[in-house]
Amino acid sequence: MKRLNSIDIFRGLSILWMFLGHLLHWWLIEQEVWLYDIVFIIFDPIGSSAFIFIAGLSTAISLRSRYLKAEKSENYNDNVIKREYLFRALLIFIVALIYNASIALSLLNPGYIWTWFVLLTISISQFMAWPLFKLKIFYRIIIGIAIWILNQFLLVSLLPYQGKANIFGFLFHIFYHSLDLDVILSFFPFFLFGGVLGELIFKIYQKKDTDLIKKSLKKKVIYPGLIFGIVLIILGILIRFPQFLVNRSFSWMIYTLGIDICLLIIFLIFEEYIYFKKRTKNGFLYYFSYYSLTVYLAHNILYFLFYQQLTIATIWFFIIGVYIGVGYLLKVLYNKFGSKISLKYQLGRMASTLAKGKVA
Repeated sequence: MKRLNSIDIFRGLSILWMFLGHLLHWWLIEQEVWLYDIVFIIFDPIGSSAFIFIAGLSTAISLRSRYLKAEKSENYNDNVIKREYLFRALLIFIVALIYNASIALSLLNPGYIWTWFVLLTISISQFMAWPLFKLKIFYRIIIGIAIWILNQFLLVSLLPYQGKANIFGFLFHIFYHSLDLDVILSFFPFFLFGGVLGELIFKIYQKKDTDLIKKSLKKKVIYPGLIFGIVLIILGILIRFPQFLVNRSFSWMIYTLGIDICLLIIFLIFEEYIYFKKRTKNGFLYYFSYYSLTVYLAHNILYFLFYQQLTIATIWFFIIGVYIGVGYLLKVLYNKFGSKISLKYQLGRMASTLAKGKVA
């Protein structure tokens, strides 16, 4: 199927928010870091949760595309697809551990080697999702909800053992460690629900007729998705109000999933029904989306540039400068090197090589 601008826009916005959130947190002087807390509450629903949601959506689309390819090829089959998928998850897991190890080294805290930064969450989510892709959509939704409920009971049970040197303290570290990060039982459902939406979208775009695609999108994705998303937003706000503002709370997860679904559908509406011209050139957000994994890892060097040196009055000039500078650099690199410097693409290529090597 065609590459959807909607997905690139959403992933690109998620990366831009990552930049904004981190730069505010890193660069603001200590007395004015309260601004980061306010901005975080407003925009974090398009942060790591959206990034993981889009990762699940993209994974489902990629997987279904590979199954279609296997139907037309003698050498490419279900076993190769499985190995490609698992090798890719493993390679992302290795990159995540290397990234975590660098954080642990900088903080002189070995415990951070196992911490739920977004790359570790995505890699484990991919491993967990593999057997679930074979289930019907309804069952995957039920499993995602059940994991969120289970997470609440498990957290309450293990929280008293945080930092304790026993088996329960070890389990707390494995499942949670830093509660303000992307812990697996809170964020895996985002990957799972994204995969459900990705599968629905993929099936619709297999149709050849443009008008039929638009009708099917309205009937099977846009109308039910908007209704479901709005209901989730309302439920998230009402359940234990105002805990939907508390990062990583149960209410926040429901509220945030509703926002992620609604935003993606709004982008789809603009792409297919309002601004439906064929893309003649790539937009600004496309490059942040295309190099998302590369940018995620590389942007950490900005930590040292103006650490706790800027005020609210001055920081915006530098953040806008970073946006423009990085965006232009990515465009130049894309035009000159294309996928050669895309870590996401290279990991996929390595996974494919390893999978086919097994066949040989």
